[in-house]
Order: sequence, then structure tokens, then C-alpha cells
Amino acid sequence: MERRTLKALRLLGLARRAGAVAPGTEAVRRAIREGEAQLILMAGDASGVQLEKIRTTLHDRSIPRVTLGDRNTLGAAVGLAALSAVAVTSRSLAEELVAALNVTGDERSTDAVEA
Repeated sequence: MERRTLKALRLLGLARRAGAVAPGTEAVRRAIREGEAQLILMAGDASGVQLEKIRTTLHDRSIPRVTLGDRNTLGAAVGLAALSAVAVTSRSLAEELVAALNVTGDERSTDAVEA
């Protein structure tokens, strides 16, 4: 696993301990609707149906989205079972995660940030 990904997973664990995550598809959708979601992390192996629910809820909102690891890794990072998605609700932690994962120049990664 890349150093960048490991750092992001540690930051996600910190966000969980700070109470700044909404784990699971329904919690992510609720955080989006309530304007709390600052960053959405999605598992690379998440069901297309679950991801489409999130994309539909987003409408035209500009919330960064990142594919990070698989369902088991994403869940383990926040101390839970496998998860398709997690929303980070703290702006500062979301910014740190985006900075940790941002791909620059010619780097290629599935952990790139989408707008």
C-alpha cells in the first residue's frame, strides 16, 4: 500500500475518533443532504448501486470524492465492518485527507480526488 494511502487511512481513523465521520451509504447521503459532508470516500469495490445512490444525492453539490482502498480497508480505518462509503464532516480533516491523497503531475492512482 502506498505511503499516501496509509497516511490517509490514519487521518480517517483520527476523524472517526473526533466524531467527524458519517460511515455507510445512508449516513453519507444524510450528511450530504444536511450540508455536513466535506469529503466523500468511496471503496473501489463498492456496489455500483450504492455509489449511484450517493451520486444521485450529490446533485450539483461540489463535494470532493475519493476512491480509497476496498470496502474492508475503508471499514477497518474507522473501526467498523466493511463499508462502501464514508463522509468526513470536519473541513480541516477533509482538507488534510485531500492533501494527503492528491495526485500531482503524471502520477496515476485510484486514490485521485474528483470534484
